[in-house]
Amino acid sequence: MDLGRTGIWSIELRMADPGEITDAAAELDELGWGALWIPGLGGGDILGDSERLLRATRSTKVAIGVLSIWRHQATEMAAGHTRLQDGYGRRLLLGLGVSDPAAAQSAGHAYRPLSDMSAYLDKLDQAPRVPADERLMAALGPKMTELAGRRTAGVHPFMVTPEYSAAARELLGDGPLLAPYQAVVLERDPGRARAAARDFLGGFLAMDHYARNLRRQGFTEEDLAGGGSDRLIDGVVAWGDVETIGNRVRAHHQAGADHVCLHVVGAGSGLPLPEWRELAVLTR
Repeated sequence: MDLGRTGIWSIELRMADPGEITDAAAELDELGWGALWIPGLGGGDILGDSERLLRATRSTKVAIGVLSIWRHQATEMAAGHTRLQDGYGRRLLLGLGVSDPAAAQSAGHAYRPLSDMSAYLDKLDQAPRVPADERLMAALGPKMTELAGRRTAGVHPFMVTPEYSAAARELLGDGPLLAPYQAVVLERDPGRARAAARDFLGGFLAMDHYARNLRRQGFTEEDLAGGGSDRLIDGVVAWGDVETIGNRVRAHHQAGADHVCLHVVGAGSGLPLPEWRELAVLTR
């Protein structure tokens, strides 16, 4: 599935007023964004929220980035995915994640991420089937990345640097999709930009699986403390003007990424339409 070079990742495209979401999705389609990404959050009607975006758009793809395998049954997701693909021209990409031990425990299971994901993929291989090229994984570590490369379209890593993209591409080899998430702040002032980034990303630094991956990327315990050092924030968040953000997008592409999805943070409440419009030059 061709997602284009850039996409929009947005919590607001799930949580805002449905009418505003519909209007925004139609405009983003016209602006040329290759894909609209929505997060799994705490569950809910992820297929219904995906269908709203599919109905509002003509060519833009819709990607779930990502649903927790502990909150959504594979058989239900497969049936819904098949229905939406048949109805909207095979434009939906089903993103999957194993979350963390707490999510598994809340579902009454021990946490065995590789075997848990493999079992979920096995269920998606049964009728109604979700083809490998219509699903991807939120892989971070090397073993999960290798599994994604073998059994799905590819990977959607969160909070990573272009250097991580280069390492992931080497591990995946040619072919599998590499679609990193990239937080962006359209703000030139370093203090304000970093503060906005910390407001959003700070909580993730305390989550073990994200902290482990940041350490694999060369960040230290000191970088992880206090909501993230300037070095860490600057490494995983692109801030500044559109040209500066475009340089980060290009760095991911040069490192081997196929598609980069941009999440505007620090823009206040509501849909960040002005920022999406300003960033639309990066679709070309």
